[in-house]
Amino acid sequence: MQKNFFSFLALAAISSSFFVACNNEAKTDKETTTDTVKMEEPKMEEEKGVMVGGANMVASKDIVDNAAGSADHTTLVAAVKAAGLVETLKSAGPFTVFAPTNEAFNKLSAGTVDNLLKPENKAALTGILTYHVVAGAFKSTDLKDGQKVTTVQGEELSIGYKDSKWTVTDAKGGVANITIADVISSNGVTYVIDAVLMPKK
Repeated sequence: MQKNFFSFLALAAISSSFFVACNNEAKTDKETTTDTVKMEEPKMEEEKGVMVGGANMVASKDIVDNAAGSADHTTLVAAVKAAGLVETLKSAGPFTVFAPTNEAFNKLSAGTVDNLLKPENKAALTGILTYHVVAGAFKSTDLKDGQKVTTVQGEELSIGYKDSKWTVTDAKGGVANITIADVISSNGVTYVIDAVLMPKK
């Protein structure tokens, strides 16, 4: 009788161990499955903008931050920094900026850019740069052929439209073509142009 009782206990212990082992194995499998099948977080959709100089110009960034990403505007960004206009162009504005490309600056006489970037020529550089800025945000739908706009520098620019192309004419008669229009930033609008605009003064 005692022998049968011990046999029964042994059998119960083995069965219990087997049940616990199976239960743990099932739990482990469940945990493994849960760890493996993880919900992927939805990817943030890239903000839509305008491609300029290999960078996506977006409305959530200000004019300076957008321009800083363009490989075609490194000279302009350097000039803005040298003239101390970064904070101005990062302010609420709004502004309309006609932004010459590096190639546009390269069209100037040899040594012109280097001279303008010198500390002693800061006033002249500031005058030229502010001649490319107009107070207010003007999209292409706001512009008209023959329209005159007054720049922050004080002199006017003339807007032209012919054969589906927009142009900007400076005080000296120099003409720049608008190659990319309506680059929207948080504090204004930028137009990419292929020539540097020069004021009379």
